[in-house]
Amino acid sequence: MFPIRKLSCLTTNLLCAVAAINCFAIHSANADTRPNILWITIEDWSPDLSCYGTKGIHTPHVDKLASEGVRYEWAFTTSPVCSTSRSAMMTGFHQNYIRAHQHRTADKQPLPHGIRPIPHLMADAGYFTAIMSWKTDCNFLPDSRGELFEGTDWKQRAEGQPFFARITFGGTHRIWKRDPENPVDPAEVEVPPQYPDTPFVRRDIANGYEAMQLVDREVGELQQRLEDEGLADNTVVIFIGDHGICQIRGKQFLYDEGTRIPMIVRWPGKVKPGSVNTDLVSSLDICATVLEIAGAKPPVPLQGVSLFGPDLAARQYLFAARDKMDQTHDSMRSIRTKDHKLILNLMPERAYCQFSRYKEGSYPLLAEMNVMNLEGRLTPEQAAFFAAEKPEIELFDLKKDPHEVHNVADHPDYAEVKSKLLEELNIWRQKTIDDQGVDDNFRATGIFPEAPEGVNVDDWVEKNADKYDFDKYGYPGWFPTRSLEDWKKARETWQPWVFRSPESDMKRPMTTHSNKKKRKTKK
Repeated sequence: MFPIRKLSCLTTNLLCAVAAINCFAIHSANADTRPNILWITIEDWSPDLSCYGTKGIHTPHVDKLASEGVRYEWAFTTSPVCSTSRSAMMTGFHQNYIRAHQHRTADKQPLPHGIRPIPHLMADAGYFTAIMSWKTDCNFLPDSRGELFEGTDWKQRAEGQPFFARITFGGTHRIWKRDPENPVDPAEVEVPPQYPDTPFVRRDIANGYEAMQLVDREVGELQQRLEDEGLADNTVVIFIGDHGICQIRGKQFLYDEGTRIPMIVRWPGKVKPGSVNTDLVSSLDICATVLEIAGAKPPVPLQGVSLFGPDLAARQYLFAARDKMDQTHDSMRSIRTKDHKLILNLMPERAYCQFSRYKEGSYPLLAEMNVMNLEGRLTPEQAAFFAAEKPEIELFDLKKDPHEVHNVADHPDYAEVKSKLLEELNIWRQKTIDDQGVDDNFRATGIFPEAPEGVNVDDWVEKNADKYDFDKYGYPGWFPTRSLEDWKKARETWQPWVFRSPESDMKRPMTTHSNKKKRKTKK
C-alpha cells in the first residue's frame, strides 16, 4: 500500500503543479500590459520653459521630461480660456461643436450628437480613471469629478489594472507666487514687442516665471512618485498647458500668446528621447492618442488625430475660437498655418480691452499699459491693442512677425493668402463646428445707454447690477474703461505687489469690485 500511496501523492503534486502552470499561463495571457496614462495640465501658460529656449526661467523637471520624450514645438489649444478649452479636451471635439463655447456657462446641457467624455470611454476600455486635482471646468453635463472619473488617485485601482489619471497644477494661474529659492532676475527676461520694456513689465513677467518654477517642482515630485512606485517605465506621461499665458494679449485672445501651449509626451520604449516635433498639433490630438493607446472606440469620430499616426504631418491648418469670457462679450475665429495666422473678429465694434472685471482685477500690466497709452507713450504696435475698435480681419506673416503685431490683411502682397485662409475658415465654421455666430442679444443691441462721459465701467456695473441682466447681455462695451486718473490709481495699487520680495506674504490688492456676490437681474 505504501508505494501506491506514494505514487498517489506524487501524482497529486504533479497535477497541482500543472494546474498552477496553466493558471499562470492563462493569467499571463489575460494580463493587461497596456501602459498607464498620466495627463498633467498646467494652467494659463505658454511654452515659457527652459526646454523651449525661454531665457531667465529654470524648469529642470519639465526639461527632464522633454529629454526623455518628445517636445512639440507648435502645439495649440482650441480656445484661449480654461472652461472652453478643457471642455474640448474632455471630449475630443471643438467646444463650439458641443455647444460648450461660452466661458462660465450658466445653463449647462448634456453633450450632443451621442458624444461621451473621454474618461468614460477609457473606463469602458478597462482603465481606472482618476482626477487627482479639484478642477474639471467643463461647460456641459456631466461636469463634476465624481460623474466624470471613477476615483481621485491611481492607487485606488484594482491590482494589475492600467490607469488614466489627470491632474492640474494651478500655480501658473494668476496670483503668481514668487520663488524664494530661485528668484528670477528681471534683467534676464526678454520682453516681446507687444509690451513696453519697463521695470514694471519686466518684474511682472519675472514673477510669472517664478510661479512656473514652483509648478516645475510639483511636476518633479509627481515624476518621482512614478519612479518610487515602479510605474515610470510603463506610464505614458503627457504634459501640456490648458491655453496660453495669463497676460493681457495672451489668455482670452487668439494670438499665439493665447493659444500656443507646451506639449511634451514621454513614452518609454515608444518615443525617442529628446526628440522634437514641428508639426501643427492640437490639444484635441491628445484625446485621439489616449483612446488609441487604450484600444477604445469613440461612438462619434473625434475631431483630433493621433499624435503617432500619419495624419499629423499632413495637417495644413489649425483652428481656434473665442466667445464669451464671463460677462465680457466678444467673438473671434482663427485659422493658422505654419506661415500665417488669420483672425476674423465677429464683433469688430468692440475694443480688445473692453471691460473685463477678471483681467482688470488680476493683470497689473493692464494698468501699466493703459496709463502709458493714455499718455501717448506706447509704440504704434503696442497702442493698436488699445484702440476703441478692432479690424474685422487680422492677418500675420508668422515668419517675419512671430509676435503678430503687424496686420497685413490689407496689403496687396497677401491678398491671395487672405482669400484662401478666409475660405478655409468659413468651411470649418460651417462644416466642422456648425458655428452659431453672434446675435443681437449677445451684442447687447439697444440694451445699454451711450457711454457716460468719464465713466469707470467697473463702478457703473457695480451700481447698476440690479438693473441689467449682465449674464445675458454681458457688460457694456464702452471704451476706455477708466480715466487716466483712475488707471494711475490702479497702477499705484499694483506697484508694491509687483515688486514684493520673494519671501513676502502680501495679499494681492483689489483693484476692482468683487464678482462673487449674487447679482439680481431685472431688465
